[in-house]
Amino acid sequence: MKLSVPGRVTATAVVAAVSLLAGGSIAGAAPAAEPAVAAAPDIPVANVKAHLTQLQSIATANGGNRAHGRAGYKASLDHVKAKLDAAGYTTAIQQFTASGRIGYNLIADWPGGDTNQVVMAGSHLDSVSSGAGINDNGSGSAAVLETALAVARADYRPTKHLRFAWWGAEELGLVGSRYYVNNLSAANRARISGYLNFDMIGSPNPGYFVYDDDPAIEKTFKDYFAGLGVPTEIETEGDGRSDHAPFKSAGVPVGGLFTGASNTKSAAQAAKWGGTAGQAFDRCYHSSCDTTANINDTALNRNSDALAYAVWELSA
Repeated sequence: MKLSVPGRVTATAVVAAVSLLAGGSIAGAAPAAEPAVAAAPDIPVANVKAHLTQLQSIATANGGNRAHGRAGYKASLDHVKAKLDAAGYTTAIQQFTASGRIGYNLIADWPGGDTNQVVMAGSHLDSVSSGAGINDNGSGSAAVLETALAVARADYRPTKHLRFAWWGAEELGLVGSRYYVNNLSAANRARISGYLNFDMIGSPNPGYFVYDDDPAIEKTFKDYFAGLGVPTEIETEGDGRSDHAPFKSAGVPVGGLFTGASNTKSAAQAAKWGGTAGQAFDRCYHSSCDTTANINDTALNRNSDALAYAVWELSA
């Protein structure tokens, strides 16, 4: 989640690798259609946490952070890209400049599906310079990565085309995601049927917040949590402060999940969700204590599963 006051950053960018996969059509035989309607898999929270451990190790080895323009960010991106390449994704890197430093977006396309109907899920991969950024936003990045790997393990063949993204320089004012959206043609923007954003989904004193944007996407997330018996609230704390904002401004349907940042959990919220009233949802927000110890496993697990559920439901 970026700083409350966005940095005045102008991104001048060059594309380092842009060719994204154009998927072919799926064979029309009845058995081939079956995977498209298969239920979403359970996302193993242990796998998501293993990715967080890797991001923590990367930060520790690189000055304690994974911030834009620092070695820890590039090492984080290289780690995620290697996992996706090995799983069969077509990956592309966008390179841009912000605050005098080089930044990168990572885009991963899963083969197949109708490329005129693209479902995207994304998260920002950068941390602030003061810490490792494990909840903000290792949590979203790791869950998106594990969902992408689950797609590959299932050899999922949805009707729509799947694309996953990890954004750079979000903490400087949504620079990477804004660059991506601004450099799409009008036709390619129109091909994105939905963008799902995941920024801070493992807060240690969590709430369960759903973005109040596209009604169909919102309903998909609410239905999932209703099935668990977990009440949700509309996300207001970070509205417009994460990477869905450039997509929304461009007319793309958006949605997402959030477990809270520096706002204080109320007594009513603690009564329905547990946790501690009168404390921030994440007391380590943008701080050096945002480490692997700063994660609520239950929230991370539920939100990772909700992410996968939405990807499967919206792309089928």
